[in-house]
Amino acid sequence: MLKRFSALVLAGVTAFAMAGCGSGSGGSGGSGDGKIVMGFSQVGAESGWRTANTKSVQESAKEAGIDLKFSDAQQKQENQIKAIRSYIQQKVDVIAFSPVVESGWDTVLQEAKSAKIPVILTDRAVDSKDTSLYRTFLGSDFVEEGKKAGQWLVDQYKDSKDPVNIVQLEGTTGSAPANDRKAGFQQVISADPKFKVIASQSGNFTRAEGKQVMEAFLKSNPKIDVLYSHNDDMALGAIEAIEGAGKVPGKDIKIISVDAVHDGMQALADGKINFIVECSPLLGPQLMDLAKKVVKGEQVPARVVTQETTFTQDQAKQALPSRKY
Repeated sequence: MLKRFSALVLAGVTAFAMAGCGSGSGGSGGSGDGKIVMGFSQVGAESGWRTANTKSVQESAKEAGIDLKFSDAQQKQENQIKAIRSYIQQKVDVIAFSPVVESGWDTVLQEAKSAKIPVILTDRAVDSKDTSLYRTFLGSDFVEEGKKAGQWLVDQYKDSKDPVNIVQLEGTTGSAPANDRKAGFQQVISADPKFKVIASQSGNFTRAEGKQVMEAFLKSNPKIDVLYSHNDDMALGAIEAIEGAGKVPGKDIKIISVDAVHDGMQALADGKINFIVECSPLLGPQLMDLAKKVVKGEQVPARVVTQETTFTQDQAKQALPSRKY
């Protein structure tokens, strides 16, 4: 009887050990119920765009049957690195994150690679020379967004020979959208010397800092013709500052922005913003599709660009009733 009991125990231990063995991606092999486990590190909740992006990721994970482990980095790189290391320790199947800044990721990404956990970059890129550290990058072409903003400005002033004084509200210093939107814009306007960026400073993608920086711009620059804002939230903060200074946004100071979130589109429809370049936050469905493929070991494109458009005042009025974010 004792021998039979010992044999049953041994069989049970062996079965348990076998059930706990490996997965195809080097992660946990799922959440225990066959689901893919994704660790996702979000930049923060600094803007309406980011809130919509988070909602898209969370809802899409649920619809796709993916177990999502979510963390908010509060716009701090060290928080993201801690979150990614935590996901590696938890042996998730796939890691996705939107990098706070472009630089400083090689070490933690190498740790994920060594653990055989595939990484997907969403919304923002990294400047790692070793592209094998991540499987794909899903997001907008920020340089192209800057070019679209610059081209609208060039077209608006094509018949004018007078200097055009521009102030720029940059996104978070060192972030991919801030770097690229600035570069794309400058690339287009630099062909005509009448366009002059007389002040440029980070507003950290937030409405409060956008207002604060714009107030400083207005005090130190008596003649501002155009504001180029790297996102709608900073533009909305700047509008408050412009109105507080007794000027009319959209008329006394032309405003170009990027994102096309609901509040920004409403300001465009109201004539307070003149032109918006779209940057869609609804990346969730594409992200989940890519996650399933990389966990299975399937090949995916190294770069997946989201399809986006631009909006004038009339186009904003038409789009607002059915706008999802």
